[in-house]
Amino acid sequence: MNTRPTNIRHRIIAVSMLMAFILYLDRICLGEIVKSASFKGDVPLSKEQIGQILGSFFFTYAIFQVPAGWASDRWGARRMLTCYIVLWSLFTGLTGFMSGFWGLLLARLGCGIAEAGAYPTSGALIRRWIPQAGRGQASALVTFGGRIGGTLAPFLTAWMIVQFGNWRPALWLDAVVGLGIAAVYFAIVRNRPSEHPECNDDEQKLIGSPPSEPLPEAREIRPMLRAFCQSRNLWLNSIAQLFVNVGWAFLITWLPTYLAEEMKVEAVAGGRMVTLVLACGMVGQLAGGWTCDWSVRRFGLRWGRVVSLGSPLLLAGSAYVICLGVDSAWAIIACCAVVSFSTDLSNPSSWAFMQDIGGKNTASAAGWANMWGNFGAAACAMMVPWLLRIGGDGEAGQRLVFIACAGAFFLAALTVLGMDATKVIVVKTETTT
Repeated sequence: MNTRPTNIRHRIIAVSMLMAFILYLDRICLGEIVKSASFKGDVPLSKEQIGQILGSFFFTYAIFQVPAGWASDRWGARRMLTCYIVLWSLFTGLTGFMSGFWGLLLARLGCGIAEAGAYPTSGALIRRWIPQAGRGQASALVTFGGRIGGTLAPFLTAWMIVQFGNWRPALWLDAVVGLGIAAVYFAIVRNRPSEHPECNDDEQKLIGSPPSEPLPEAREIRPMLRAFCQSRNLWLNSIAQLFVNVGWAFLITWLPTYLAEEMKVEAVAGGRMVTLVLACGMVGQLAGGWTCDWSVRRFGLRWGRVVSLGSPLLLAGSAYVICLGVDSAWAIIACCAVVSFSTDLSNPSSWAFMQDIGGKNTASAAGWANMWGNFGAAACAMMVPWLLRIGGDGEAGQRLVFIACAGAFFLAALTVLGMDATKVIVVKTETTT
């Protein structure tokens, strides 16, 4: 008797998109909150302190990538990512109760720790539920969910602050939504197709999941880390992600403040502008999934990944260079929109690359590369006020910021040339005699 394949894999991707939505909403909302009159009147902070708070998230988010990824490899995506969503939602809500620098700093550090395992875990889940030929589009859809959250975050946050008359309830509402998404994620997700009661044999055959692999054990941590340190591929991807995030993080940390203080753009209008910039990233994510898989079919696995990853980074760097020659808010927004589109056009290729080379330690390997990438984001959040101070005035300092962001993208594109997706990381387990 012939049966139709079930579509559980589609549900897995859909709920992963929902997870990514709240991930980015909670991550980006504070960048909008700190420039609001409600926040400034309630919690007076210097630019340097705001930069430290915004950057602190990326610091702990970076450091806990590998531990959180390893925990997901060891105990499964369903259990661990549900825990991560619950924790970062609670820390987001807790942020709304803080009234000083240290309280806000600690809450954001906790939020960074909790969010660290989200994308590495999703990458490992995609590897088990999606065949290699479709990993680019699947990765694009999940990160597209994140970009929806990031795109709507400035507008929704500004709107909630106006509606509530205060910045705190916006964070509390985000936390409640996150807890609901955690419940949905746990109900739908299973670690692999064979564990899902509704995934029939035909769908499992269609997926062609990787064979059953033994779970990583604690004794394998040291050889795994040794293999990571010795992997040229992993280092190149990590360095590329670091430079990409140095250039991209300006859009979500300091662009709202730049529009308000240098371009004299009113708060709600500025929120709409930033929303437009990040919306272009949404388009880039969807296009990037298609170009990633097309590029592999056209040029093969190695050069297909290089072409689809490196070309958009050159475009992003060029857009920042153009910022040096324009002086209107909308011209800057147009350039930043190209940066957003190009960065996200490259994103699916980067995640698909990690799924190609990661093996049974895919979440850990993805966490390693993402760790270095987020060191770049943390550096950007703290670099901007430093460059503005060196510049001596608003215009000169901002030119230094654009030059630094452009250079970061060009260096990332150069680094990508050495990556080879055909070489899988091999972890040699230590044995005792």
